[in-house]
Amino acid sequence: MKKRNTFKQLAHDCMFQRIHGSKLIYNTCWEDAAIDRKLMQLDGSSQIVMITSAGCNTLNYLLDSPREIHCVDVNPKQNALLHLKLAAAAKLEHEDFFQLFGLGRHENYMPVFEFLKDSMPEYAVEFWRQHMNYFSGKGLRKSFYYHGAAGNVALMINQYLKLRKELRGMLYDILDSTSLDEQRELYARIEPEFWTLFTRVLVANPVILAMLGVPRPQIQIIRNTYPGGILAYIKDKLRHVFTKLPAQENYFWRVYIRGEYTPECCPDYLKKTNYALLQANINRVHAYNSTVTGFLQERPGDYTHFVLLDHQDWLAANDVPALEEEWMQIIHNSAENAKLIMRSAAHEIDFIPELVTVNLKKHPECTRQLHQLDRVGTYGNLLFAEVV
Repeated sequence: MKKRNTFKQLAHDCMFQRIHGSKLIYNTCWEDAAIDRKLMQLDGSSQIVMITSAGCNTLNYLLDSPREIHCVDVNPKQNALLHLKLAAAAKLEHEDFFQLFGLGRHENYMPVFEFLKDSMPEYAVEFWRQHMNYFSGKGLRKSFYYHGAAGNVALMINQYLKLRKELRGMLYDILDSTSLDEQRELYARIEPEFWTLFTRVLVANPVILAMLGVPRPQIQIIRNTYPGGILAYIKDKLRHVFTKLPAQENYFWRVYIRGEYTPECCPDYLKKTNYALLQANINRVHAYNSTVTGFLQERPGDYTHFVLLDHQDWLAANDVPALEEEWMQIIHNSAENAKLIMRSAAHEIDFIPELVTVNLKKHPECTRQLHQLDRVGTYGNLLFAEVV
């Protein structure tokens, strides 16, 4: 018998769906594209199907000059962000492009919008007509990266750090540290100072986790499988990121702590040396407001790569038939030896339907090593497989 959800669980699911249906959730991608690109080995024959998220990794993948990238997202606001990035990359000089998406602000943001709007679909134009002030750099939210649902959480942490100037200074120092030994020394001082009652309550709050894009099934996976639950999970992941990996090149955490990237510490698509290549490939991207299943049903083909992020955690807990249908569509629309990447909160990804596992050749030997180098550091597992 299927276990019924409690009122609290149903309320959390409703809140999660409301947030994801009404807001821009992700203002930056929270998956390490450097790892993806090593695994996928993209080239001129690559035809990718991927979930849009904030569009950063789409532009990162373009630097490998794939044939096509098909970006799919059920939240049109995420695709609106992708369209803004595509239009900006196609029409702006690098300095203006970096002001928008590197610094998260532009002094002439409205003239920039007027210049770009004819290159975007109407739904994206309408969204940015109402929200282009995200790039104003004024008021409390001085960066685009402090807007959207995830940006709201980053802003809360940022405001808290303003009250803890010494702690904030140590965090800034760790981002600029030049050795792992220095990082470890700094983090040993930061950790006990950071984990106050406020931050412990904040990071374990379902509302906050929903704003970060973490659905209840992922919370439940961590609670059920990780010793110490959510708080221990986050503590351990942060300790790994800041004591085992070079912080100086970790643009994921920099942008939320500082509100901006630097020219040296930023996604590859933002680097000036890559801009000409990015512009040359910009027309290879197509965006769709749809599910992965819906896209594959409407546009069947022989796709060579699938990037599924972590959305199957939710499907596995809420809609197994939809999970099975998605996998069948992937199998039926895969080119020979198509490659697939997905992430999960679970340390063991055991929810892939048995009827398709015979079609997957997994590569745990390479993903295990690369997963330890993931600069985001918040996922429990990384799956890389070929369709055979």
